Amino acid sequence: MRILLTNDDGITSRGLFAAKQALDAVGTVLVIAPDSNRSGSARSITIDRLLTLDEVALRDGSAAYATDGTPVDCVRFGDHGVVGERPDLIVSGINYGYNLGDDVTYSGTVAAAFEGLLLGIPGIAISQGAASAGADFRRHPEYDFGPAAGFLAGLVRMIGRRGLPQGTVLNVNVPAHPRGAGVCRLGKRIYRDQLELEADGDGRRRYRIYGDDPSYHDEPGTDFRMIAEGRIAVTPIHLDLTSDRALAEIGSWELEDVSLPPG
Repeated sequence: MRILLTNDDGITSRGLFAAKQALDAVGTVLVIAPDSNRSGSARSITIDRLLTLDEVALRDGSAAYATDGTPVDCVRFGDHGVVGERPDLIVSGINYGYNLGDDVTYSGTVAAAFEGLLLGIPGIAISQGAASAGADFRRHPEYDFGPAAGFLAGLVRMIGRRGLPQGTVLNVNVPAHPRGAGVCRLGKRIYRDQLELEADGDGRRRYRIYGDDPSYHDEPGTDFRMIAEGRIAVTPIHLDLTSDRALAEIGSWELEDVSLPPG
């Protein structure tokens, strides 16, 4: 199995390297990742400039590739065979911190797996929490990616045997000390963002919008509940954004009577 490994935390991420070590025992791993952090980049792509792609060495001396593009750009590089054969599977992660519920719409980790889906390549997005993350969790030396890496290797082997349902990406979230695993749906976030104006010596207004302490609706069968129970949350997700429930209702509107602009 040929596996393209990428992330949104950047090529130097310890989570990426932990995934690489685990996947080396499963298949042939090609690493293409952003050259620095791209968290929150979602499905952004680079269209206004040329992209760089540089060969770099990982912690074990193995070759990898770093680009100044986005996680989606990384998958595009892999699909076009720029540095090797087209992959059979996309793995994105291991991300620092969870990607749960509505957060997946912002996540560059999840976006990379989705890009594989559009290209006909199955994908996994995997993230891991920490016992005490905080705002600077990337600097925590005790951040142990072992649980997620071990689960990832077994999951990839299972996908190799059984495949994935067509049009499906697996979004996987792993607690620091997991007590089992299960399949669940995405939950609903409660964001607590506040607009804060910070003083600036040059007279410009600078704002902080996004808070660091979101909550969630505690509902059974969701990824939030499963993580709260200390279990690994595996959520099948897809990209069909059509609202089937609204098709009939909107279809009953008399759109032909709407005035169209002249010409």
